[in-house]
Amino acid sequence: MASRAVRVLGSLVLTSVLVGCGSGEPEESDFNGAVLSEPYAVPDTDLTDTDGQPFSLAADTDKRLTLVFFGYTHCPDICQTVMANVAAGLTRLDDAQRDQVDVVFVTTDPARDDEQTLRTYLDRFDPGFLGLTGDLDTISELGLTLGVAVEQGDKLPSGGYEVAHSTQVIAVDQDDRAPMVWLQDTSAAEFAADVQLLLTGDA
Repeated sequence: MASRAVRVLGSLVLTSVLVGCGSGEPEESDFNGAVLSEPYAVPDTDLTDTDGQPFSLAADTDKRLTLVFFGYTHCPDICQTVMANVAAGLTRLDDAQRDQVDVVFVTTDPARDDEQTLRTYLDRFDPGFLGLTGDLDTISELGLTLGVAVEQGDKLPSGGYEVAHSTQVIAVDQDDRAPMVWLQDTSAAEFAADVQLLLTGDA
């Protein structure tokens, strides 16, 4: 079960997303995700990828669309579900569409998620998914600019701990803007439909 802190963060993000969504735009009804009336600006913040190289969501995302999720490999439920739905959604695209999309997983638990741990975790979903780690303060600051809150929770009886974090998937475009987010209950079919609309420009 998700911790209370995760649920509270999710509620706050849902509220902020709904407040930030444009209204009265007919094309927005075509999307399953929430279109932001004021897209987030993606900062040029360096983290570290699973090859140990610097990586910036602004400077190093060169596909037409990048899907970004903040989570951690020890997450007991939500992260795995979201990542599985993203992965399954992308399998519904044709090869040309799939080549235009990257997926980036930013750890919210860098103390445990080193490069190899991230690579092993992401390979379960898709070997092409990118993983980023770094200093927790830097990750938290980056998250806040994209509407993602990160908070280390209490220790568990097992000796580990949960990490409370917002659970939306963020769409980043080629202009280093984030104009859309999807909440954690978005299905694979809904991801696929929205990604296809974003790539074709039909909405």
